Amino acid sequence: MRFNDSIRRRHWMKRTALWGAAAVGSIDSLVSSPAYAQSLVYEEQPVTHWRIGLVLTTPVTCTNVLATFPVPTDWPEQTVTVRNQNIAPQVTRWEIRELGGGTKQVVLQMARVAAGSTAEFTIDVDIQRSRILPPDDTSTLVIPKRPPRDVKLYTGNSPFIDASHRSIREASKEVAEMEADNDWRRVELIYDYVRDKVQYVEGDLKNASQALQEGKGDCEEMTSLFVAICRNLKIPARVVWIPDHCYPEFYLEDADGNGHWYPCQAAGTRQFGRMDETRPVLQKGDRFKVPEKKTPVRYVSEFFRCDRKGRGTPNPTFIRERLDA
Repeated sequence: MRFNDSIRRRHWMKRTALWGAAAVGSIDSLVSSPAYAQSLVYEEQPVTHWRIGLVLTTPVTCTNVLATFPVPTDWPEQTVTVRNQNIAPQVTRWEIRELGGGTKQVVLQMARVAAGSTAEFTIDVDIQRSRILPPDDTSTLVIPKRPPRDVKLYTGNSPFIDASHRSIREASKEVAEMEADNDWRRVELIYDYVRDKVQYVEGDLKNASQALQEGKGDCEEMTSLFVAICRNLKIPARVVWIPDHCYPEFYLEDADGNGHWYPCQAAGTRQFGRMDETRPVLQKGDRFKVPEKKTPVRYVSEFFRCDRKGRGTPNPTFIRERLDA
């Protein structure tokens, strides 16, 4: 994976229900985590400790500072607990912004940061990440005929996931013609198809269709291609971001009509319907609308803006580090 706007994702990292939607100046504003249907098995792994935030050092006076950075959120396989915070007096306002699909970010403002000073906004969190095991019986799982509204977010095109591209449609048709005993096996055929058609080669970020045509790509392209073909075959799918890596999830319903998200490892060791990763989940999704960006983004990255009084360049350093590494 690479490192720029779609790249800082590689350097990071529940009670992030801790990150209350309207939390202004209070890290203790809690909201309830959503309820998740439990058809998967979660095996808890050791807790890891992370520091996230911003440290601003500047040789010139900065005014009207605006900075944003994503924060980890609760998922069925992950729990985040805040254990410490360091918020400099220069921070005049901050809040948690909801971006949809479970993704949130800190938005902070500083009216003035004097030349030669340092301003910090960092939070230390404990993250409990579980290993995911598949359900015992997958034969009754089916592709949803009418996905819930929140799941429909993951049925169309996204940045670099050009599901409507002609080559993706042709690949989807090819997979659809393969014999499958049930819908779980249908998704597994997509998984095998991607791993067969695309050789793992690191390089510049490109569309799923280009990776298919060239026959090479890294975890981002392989994940994007899997997601694109799934969506073409009416199977909701999305990207999961973890430090230095990403993988896809697909959505099926059980016999009672309850929907579940199932992971798989598009690049690397074969893992279908299970996930042995212990690195924390950063975000889930692949199409986010962020006010600071004119077009939807694939990944919610950091943002910094300020007015400068004098010569010199401010040095905003976004922190995403494991404390117990």
